[in-house]
Parts: sequence; C-alpha cells; structure tokens
Amino acid sequence: MTAISSESRLLPTFSEPLDAAHTGDIVGAFGRIGRDAAVAGRWRRLRTLMVISGPGLIAMVGDNDAGGVATYAQAGQNYGMALLWTLALMIPVLYVNQEMVLRLGAVTRVGHARLVFERFGKFWGAFSVIDLLILNALTIVTEFIGVALALGFLGCPKIVAIPVAAVLLFAVVAGGSFRRWEALMFVLIAVNVVMIPMILFVHPTWKETVHGLAPQFPGGLNSTVLLLVVAIVGTTVAPWQLFFQQSNVVDKRITARWIAYARADLVLGIVVVMAGATALMAVTAFGLAGHADAGAFTDAGAVASGLAHRFGSTVGVLFAIILLDASLIGANAIGLATTYAVGDAMGRRHSLHWKIGEAPLFYGAYALLLAVSAAIAFRPDHVLGLVTQGVQALAGVLLPSATVFLVLLCNDRDVLGPWVNTLRQNIFAWTTVWCLVLLSLALTAATFFPNLSTATIEIGLTAGAAAGVVGGAVVVLAGRRYDRSIGGDELTVTLSRAERRAIRRRELAEWRTPALATLARPVMSPARRAGLLTLRGYLVLAVLLVVVKVIQTGVA
Repeated sequence: MTAISSESRLLPTFSEPLDAAHTGDIVGAFGRIGRDAAVAGRWRRLRTLMVISGPGLIAMVGDNDAGGVATYAQAGQNYGMALLWTLALMIPVLYVNQEMVLRLGAVTRVGHARLVFERFGKFWGAFSVIDLLILNALTIVTEFIGVALALGFLGCPKIVAIPVAAVLLFAVVAGGSFRRWEALMFVLIAVNVVMIPMILFVHPTWKETVHGLAPQFPGGLNSTVLLLVVAIVGTTVAPWQLFFQQSNVVDKRITARWIAYARADLVLGIVVVMAGATALMAVTAFGLAGHADAGAFTDAGAVASGLAHRFGSTVGVLFAIILLDASLIGANAIGLATTYAVGDAMGRRHSLHWKIGEAPLFYGAYALLLAVSAAIAFRPDHVLGLVTQGVQALAGVLLPSATVFLVLLCNDRDVLGPWVNTLRQNIFAWTTVWCLVLLSLALTAATFFPNLSTATIEIGLTAGAAAGVVGGAVVVLAGRRYDRSIGGDELTVTLSRAERRAIRRRELAEWRTPALATLARPVMSPARRAGLLTLRGYLVLAVLLVVVKVIQTGVA
C-alpha cells in the first residue's frame, strides 16, 4: 500500500500537455506574448488579438479548400443563388461547433483525439481517428486534384504540378518554427483578395442574391439536390476542423485566459469564409448564367475555362489562382489535423515547434499522407471526379458522429468544470446533430426510392423535426438540474446578478482540468451505448449510400 501511495503522489495534479513544446509563451505570426502577460489599453489588446489570431482563421479559410471551391461553384453554376440559404444556416453551426473545440483545447490543453481516447476508451477513440484518417486522405486527394486543375489551366502539366505542390507543402510545415508556418499561412490567406476583382467582373445583382437566402430546393427535393446540400454542409463544417483547431490552439499555447481573443479570431474566420463562399457561388451563378455551361457543372477547371471564354483570360486566371490557393491551404491544414491526431493518439511529439529530427513521427506521417494522396491524384479523371463529388458529401454524413462526441466532451464536468456547455449551447448543439441526421436520412430515402415525391420527403422531414422537438423538450426538462447557476438555488436567490457573475468569472479563472489519468471515465449507460452504436451503424449505411449515389451521378 505504501508503494502505491507513493506512486499516486507522483502523478500530476492537473492536466498537462502531452508535448513539452505546448508549454510556454504564445508565439504567432505577429509576435510573442507571455502566457501570463498583463493586457491593458486598446492598442495592447489589439496587438494581443493579432498575436493570438490564427487557429480559428486558418481552420475557417481552410474550409474553402479545393472541394469547397468546386462545391460552391457547382451550386452557383447549376442552381444560381438558390442554395445560398444553406450557407446562412451554417454560420451559427460553425461558431457553436468550433467554439466548443477551442474551449476544450484552451482549458484541457490536449488535442481532440486524446480527449476522445481518455474519456471514451480505445474502441470509440479508434473509430474517431480511423474516420478522420480515411476522410482526410481522400480530402487531400481532392486538394491535389485542385492543384492539377488550377495549374493545368495555367499551362503546367499534372506530372509537374502535383509533385512540386507536395514538396512545397512539406517544406512549409517542416521548418521547425510555428511562427514561420503561421506567417506563410497568412500570406496564402491574403491571396483571397483577388476574389474582389473577380466578383466585380461578373456583375452580381443584389435582388437575386438576397432571394437566395429564402430556403428552397430548386427542382424539388430529389436525391441530386440533397446530395449537393449535404456536400455544402460537409465542406462548410468539416470534421477535420474540430481536430485541427483544438490541436492548433494547444500547439500555439493558448490557455483559458485567452479564450475571449480566440473567440474573436474564430468570428473573423467565419466572416472571411462566408464572404469567400458567397463570392464563389456568385461568380458561377452570374458569370455563367445564360451560357451553354449553365446547369452543367463538371469540375473547377472547366469553370475557369468557361469564365475565361465569357469574360476573357483575366477572370479565368483569377479563378485558377483562387483554386490553387484554396488547395494549398486546405492540404496544409487537413494534413496537420491528421498528424496532430496521430500524435495525440500515440502520445508522441506533435508540434510545429519541433524540428524534423525531434518529431520524426509527426513529420513522417505528414509526408506519408501527402505522398499517398498525391499518388492517388494521378488516377484517371473520371475516377477523380467521383472522388471530388463524394468527399464533401461524406464529410457531411460523418459530421453528426464527430459532433456527438464533441457535445459529450463539452458536458463532461470532470474535465471542463465551470467551462461546460450551458443549457442554450446544448440545445443548439443537439439540434444541429438531429438536423444533420435528418438531412442524411432524406438523402438515404431519396437514393433508395428515387420516385419519392417532394411532398413525401417534406412530410418525413417535418415529422422528424417534430420528433426532435418533443424528444429535446423531454431531455431538457429532465436535465435542468444540471444547468443550475453555481452556488445552488439558495445562493442564486440571495445574490445579485452582478455578484453571481463575479463568482462565475472567478471560478472560470481558477479552474484547471485535473490530470486526465486520475479521472474515472464517464459511465456509459446502456441507453447511451445503444444510441452511439445505432448512430455508428446508420452512418456506415449512409456512407455506403453516398458512394452509390455518387457513382450513379458520375455514370449519368
């Protein structure tokens, strides 16, 4: 007993980063600030925001990757601005999901994959990481397809474009300097300003753009338009973003003290990504309207050619530059999301602060991922077209699974203490999960039964929404006791609002996550286990059906 007691005293009291490089001053493209530095005055706060900005902005802009460019261009070319409402609905979903992961990273100081393994065990952790590895590898293939299409339009053959891009991507990451990597990413993000002259060339109209904010399904609720809607969801709120932003927050050494600045960084990223997605949709909606290519999307390279044919080579070149830039940012961020998760899962060094020789697994996995994805990108064009169409839809289908684990983690009081989700955050998060499941169910039904009428699908969605409202109300009423204000009911009654806020601020400031190894795992109730297994089984079926639908679309 004495030996055991001695060992227990050696265990860390509080959660510490797995990687020693994740401890120290915050370092960013715009400088360095001490982790305990005082911040007073407008200009000092502005400088602090500039230094901390990065994880949210890069995660959001990386969302407009090659697949995103192709998906938004397809929506605009085939349906005009009629699907713009889907982007508007994604704004709160983006914020709620990504705010949860940045909060997890800043408070616990470990990555998303590590938390899933620690709190749910190897079985669910493996599922989570395997999903990520497969989907991310396929997504990076689409990034290399984007590189090939963009440089192909500019006259560079695929045999040169893809290997050169792979080497440059590795060089950007492998410098052993987090600050240099982030500065290079900001340079790539700045290239997006070329969207401004490009959108001016096509003369968009406000009337049609605003009309696109009204929910509608052009041509009715059929499997083709549903697949595109799911793809828009998947490319706007992708599972890799959860893993990337949380790990990047940890790698940048952002702690709970700086969450307000990290949230501002996230808001900035959402503004940039929504503006870019809207611009891309508008370019094809207005640029190709009335043209022979309208309604006949094939790939992003053909979009560049169509715009060049109608408006001159300048617009085509600008679109190709956007596609190339998006592909490079996406491949970089998605590759890092993967290798961050591998390092988390294996407990090995996984930081951009290390040199190659100091973190061989981290950089080796990144290089291997690039090499495999680049090799697949040399497959025949018709195969690559199917991959590009399917990856974004697969991301949308798998998003509910990733979001479920995210919400469960953000309700884990042993890990987050006072930083757990509020009742309002939980209602919105679970509503998002249910809506995504309903959307994938509609796609499944439309794929299985292609003759289903629009009215039938609408009735099914309405019934599903009603069931979700009733079930959610029951859960909220049953769980209200878990969302009481701190201090208990008596204290809540006797204290003023200002006093309650002061107590909460103090608790938030003083909370530190206990060492994860010392915490007992949450009890997996039979109902929760059955729910997770049912969700997992359904998602496997939904993935298979997405593949079937993509192949059917490609053959057609």
